[in-house]
Amino acid sequence: MSDAMNTTPLPRQVADAYVDALVQLDPIAGTYLGVRESHSLLPDFSPPGQEALAELSRTSLRQLSEAESRPGADSDAERRCARLLRERLTAELAVHEAEEGLRAVSNLHSPVHSVRGVFTVMPSETLEDWTSVAQRLRAVPDALEGYRQSLEAGLAKGLYAGPRQVSTVIGQLGEWSGEDENGRAWFGAFAAEGPEALHEVLSAAATDADAAIVSLRDWLRDVYAPAAEGADEIVGRERYALWSRYWNGTDLDLDEAYAYGWSEFHRLLEEMRTEAEKILPGASTPWEALSHLDTEGEAVEGVDEVRDWLQGLMDEAIEKLDGTHFDLAEKVKRVESRIAPPGSAAAPYYTQPSLDFSRPGRTWLPTMGETRFPVYDLVSTWYHEGVPGHHLQLAQWVHVADQLSRYQTTVGMVSANAEGWALYAERLMDELGFLADAEQRLGYLDAQMMRSTRVIVDIGMHLELRIPDDSPFHPGERWTPELAQEFFGMHSGRPADFVESELVRYLGMPGQAIGYKLGERAWLAGRDAARKARGDDFDLKQWHMAALSQGSLGLDDLVAELSAL
Repeated sequence: MSDAMNTTPLPRQVADAYVDALVQLDPIAGTYLGVRESHSLLPDFSPPGQEALAELSRTSLRQLSEAESRPGADSDAERRCARLLRERLTAELAVHEAEEGLRAVSNLHSPVHSVRGVFTVMPSETLEDWTSVAQRLRAVPDALEGYRQSLEAGLAKGLYAGPRQVSTVIGQLGEWSGEDENGRAWFGAFAAEGPEALHEVLSAAATDADAAIVSLRDWLRDVYAPAAEGADEIVGRERYALWSRYWNGTDLDLDEAYAYGWSEFHRLLEEMRTEAEKILPGASTPWEALSHLDTEGEAVEGVDEVRDWLQGLMDEAIEKLDGTHFDLAEKVKRVESRIAPPGSAAAPYYTQPSLDFSRPGRTWLPTMGETRFPVYDLVSTWYHEGVPGHHLQLAQWVHVADQLSRYQTTVGMVSANAEGWALYAERLMDELGFLADAEQRLGYLDAQMMRSTRVIVDIGMHLELRIPDDSPFHPGERWTPELAQEFFGMHSGRPADFVESELVRYLGMPGQAIGYKLGERAWLAGRDAARKARGDDFDLKQWHMAALSQGSLGLDDLVAELSAL
């Protein structure tokens, strides 16, 4: 064997070397991984910064090709990692080469949201922690200037974000820069929590960061918005396919997926009618019954109270599921309930623990100014975001990171895999009898319906597909964003501001919202195939733990790998 062959890394080593290099270019990723050296820095969001990330991907793909020829690279562990790394980097490069980064404006997923969001997960216990916070605050103006330069380059090339994205983000930036009861904007209020010894340093840095938010807001309002006025909000089949691959890890048959969304819509509607009759006999629609629950159903009063209630819900789920349907490590059992900072999008979300578990997994509830929280809308959502959903999967990935690769358990995450598991987790809790109460079960079905309507409207409006003849809504017409918002609102128990926020999200993140339902379908198919293959020897607990210990997989590979467990 040649010396060159001896020194060539295996695919998992290439993947982890990629993570090391990525952290140097993207300190936000480093913070989420728990890399202390990253905590004081922010990425370069300018066009050269984006190109540096792309070049890292190209280099890593070349190294991967060499690694795949090495003896030992054909083991299951190496093969899975290599396929994931190649698929992910190729999908990311395709998005970069289409210059999508030059029009990255979204109400949920953009550089400016990443900049603000990373402060909420930074360590903040010691003077050293807050020194890093101050340094990162000082980096905010340059980071946002780089982002503005990318958007400016997009304008020069006629690559525009949709007007709704722009106006929504302008509104978000306005909320972040607005003053609280103490006269402080968002970064100022955040910095005020720091130690007295660093008060002046933190205050000055936060003032500059808040000023950078105002400057970006004004530029978007005065320069970008007028230029982008009238730009297409729908992306068309070609761009949609590009983004669908990015979010789902497969090249979907989009017309088949659209038809599947409709089939699930009709199935769920019948189930919802059955549950609604138990709550409000004679209700004209299930959503009339849900509206009744908004005022008359079980609810939690108070923001602090709902945070504690959600914590209790997750703790109870861990207690009842551990040892029966999962075998959980002690570190995985720790999860925290948090309230999302003001100005967030309307949907709840989850953040993964750091690699050393010094920062636990956390669920985040945007209150949207509300102080009363109906329980029907919370239970299955927290089974999704927390336990046994995102938290059990993503925390288990961290727990087995040394057996796989850091890439497979962190930055290589495929959205449809994770969202599909979380939706499967909701269904699992229903199968296990945790949603026997009619209110909670109708809420669960409403959440399932939301994921089905996402498939319909996300694919339908971006591809301008025809509404089927058997639809109860505008049969025979072509989808538009306006019809999508109306349809979603008619078939959702969520309030109007949530529905509007969701539509803006779909327009700004094409192909992401379909991964919940299509990912769940993949998880169910894998479980059914494994159960059929093993017969009486199938053990659901063992299957769950084996499935959760595989790390990330795209939908290209997920069903096959789950079926073989």
